[in-house]
Amino acid sequence: MGCCTGRCTLIFICTFQLMLALERQVFDFLGYQWAPILANFFHIIVVILGLFGTIQYRPRYIVVYTIWTAVWVAWNVFIICFYLEVGDLSKDSDLLTFNISAHHSWWREHGPGCTRREIPSAGMDAQAYVSVAGCLLEYQYIEVLHSGCQILVSLLGFVYACYVVSAITEEEDSFDFIGGFDPFPLYHVNEKPSHLLLKPMYLST
Repeated sequence: MGCCTGRCTLIFICTFQLMLALERQVFDFLGYQWAPILANFFHIIVVILGLFGTIQYRPRYIVVYTIWTAVWVAWNVFIICFYLEVGDLSKDSDLLTFNISAHHSWWREHGPGCTRREIPSAGMDAQAYVSVAGCLLEYQYIEVLHSGCQILVSLLGFVYACYVVSAITEEEDSFDFIGGFDPFPLYHVNEKPSHLLLKPMYLST
C-alpha cells in the first residue's frame, strides 16, 4: 500500500485528532470538567492505538479505533445538545462535573473579549465572580464548535479506517494465495518417471 493512499491519510487524521484531543483536554482540566476529562483520556488512548495500528499494519487495532470513533461522535453530539440545552439538558447544571463541584466551562469566564467583574462574597474573604460581559462569542458556542470539529474529523477517520482495514485485509488474502492456484508452482520439481525395465538375463552355455 503506497504512502499517498488512504493509509497515509488516516495517519494524518489520527495525528490531527490527537492534537485536537490534547488541546481540548487542557481546557477541560482548567474548567474541572471531569466527565469530558475521562472521555478525552480514553479518546487519546484509542487514537494512539489506531495510529500504531495504521503504521504497523494491524487491522485489529484499526477496528477498535473505528468502533471508538462512532462512540466519540455520539459523545460529542451529547455535548452539543448539553450546551444548546436540548430537551431537559441545561448548560448551567453540574452534570459534566459529576455533581461534585460547581465548576463550569473554562471558556465561560475566559472567552475572547470577556471581562470579569468581581465583588467580595458576603461574610467571606474569597472573591466571587458576579458577571462576565463583553464576550465576542458565548462560551457555549465555543464548546459547540469544539465538538463540531471533533465530529467532522471523527467521521473522516471512520471512513478512512474502514478503507484501510479492507485494503490491508485484501493484501493479506492475496499473500496467502500466492502460488495456490498456479499450475506451475514456484518450487515445482519436475519428476521424470523411470522407464527402466528389469529384463531376465539368460546365460548362454
